[in-house]
Amino acid sequence: MDQVFLDVLVEQLPELEPGRKLDESARRYASYYGIDFSDRAPQHLGRIQVDEFAVAVQVWLPPQARGTLIILHGYYDHMGLYRHLIDWALQRGLAVMAFDLPGHGLSSGERASIDCFLRYQKVLDEVLIHASGWGLPAPWHLLGQSTGGAILIDKLLHGPLPEELGRTVLMAPLVRPRKWGVSQVSLRLLGGFVQQLGRRFTENSTDQAFLDFIRERDPLQAQFLPVAWVQALEKWIPRIEQASPSGLSPLIVQGQLDGTVDWQHNMRVLEQKFDRPQVFYLPEARHHLANEDELIRRQYLAWLARQLDI
Repeated sequence: MDQVFLDVLVEQLPELEPGRKLDESARRYASYYGIDFSDRAPQHLGRIQVDEFAVAVQVWLPPQARGTLIILHGYYDHMGLYRHLIDWALQRGLAVMAFDLPGHGLSSGERASIDCFLRYQKVLDEVLIHASGWGLPAPWHLLGQSTGGAILIDKLLHGPLPEELGRTVLMAPLVRPRKWGVSQVSLRLLGGFVQQLGRRFTENSTDQAFLDFIRERDPLQAQFLPVAWVQALEKWIPRIEQASPSGLSPLIVQGQLDGTVDWQHNMRVLEQKFDRPQVFYLPEARHHLANEDELIRRQYLAWLARQLDI
C-alpha cells in the first residue's frame, strides 16, 4: 500500500454516518491492515470534525451486540494496528469503535505531534458523543494502549464520564516515559533550536513480524519525534500526578520487560490515584501489548474476559 493511495483515501473520507458501508478504497485499507471484519459485523469508516482536526473513526456493529469496546491507540500507532483486539472483541459479542488520534493514521494534524494533551481529551469527548448517536450498546468498555491509556487516566481523574461507562482497561499506560529525567534535560538543551528528532524504532514487542511490519511496510508510521509532543507531555504529567484521587478501579495490564514507559513509577502513581486497581502483570511482555506474541496476548485477554464478564 503506497502513500498516494492513503492520501486519496484521507482526502475522500466521508462523514461518519450510520448505515454507510465500506467503499472499495476503505475495504482495501482495512484488508491491508487485517481489520476487514465486514463478514461478521457491518463496518463503517468515516471522519468527524473536532476543532481543526478531521478525525478518522471506525465502527464494527454486529447484530445483538451486548456491549461496546472503544479502543484508544498508542503514540505512533493507528487503529489499523489493533486487529487482534478488534477480532477478540467481536468474537466476544461486542461492538467496536476505534479512532486515530490527531497526527496519526488517517486523521489530520502534524504527524505525531500535539500542542496540548487536552486536545486528546476533546477528541475522546466528541467520539463518545458519536458513540451515543450511533446507539452503541452499553456498557462501554474503554481500552487504551500507552498514550491511549494516558488519555483514559485523565478522563477517569477529571471527567466527565459517560453514563454508559463499563470498565476501563489501561494497557502499559503512560504517565512518565522511561528515563524521563534524561529526556527533560535534553529538552532544555534543545531549547527552541530543534523542532523534531529522528525516530528510533525500539524492540517494543516479542512479535518479530509486527516489528518488521511497522518498520518496513506500514506507510502510516511517522519517522520523527516532534519536540512539541514532548513539551506537551511535560505539561501534562503534573496534571495527572497532582490530581485528586478517584474512587474508580481500572483494570491494568503491564509487561515487566517494558522499556518504553517507567512502569514501576507509573504503577505507584496509579495505585495512589485509584481505588485498588486490578493489575495483571506479564513477566515476559514488553510495551506494545496489543501486538505482543500470541501466547502473551492469550494470557491477558483471558484475564480481561473474566473481568469484563464477556
